[in-house]
Amino acid sequence: MGDTGGCHRCPPRLRQDVFGKRSTPMPRLALYALIVCVLALVAAVVSFVQGSWLIGVVWVLLTGLSSNMTWYYVRRGRQEKSVTG
Repeated sequence: MGDTGGCHRCPPRLRQDVFGKRSTPMPRLALYALIVCVLALVAAVVSFVQGSWLIGVVWVLLTGLSSNMTWYYVRRGRQEKSVTG
């Protein structure tokens, strides 16, 4: 019961899209990190325009962190795709 014969460490299986091409699942964590990056950048600009320099610097630091996370998850997705493809 519960054992499907799959390996939890194996990369996700490729699925077929409408046109018969093989594709990997969407890298959701990269997309979420990109959204956080853009929103933090907007918040930084608003903070600087309103004259709150300290809060603006904090938002800039958060922008850098989320940008690095985005690139990490994009590269990880590409590596998984090259291993399975």
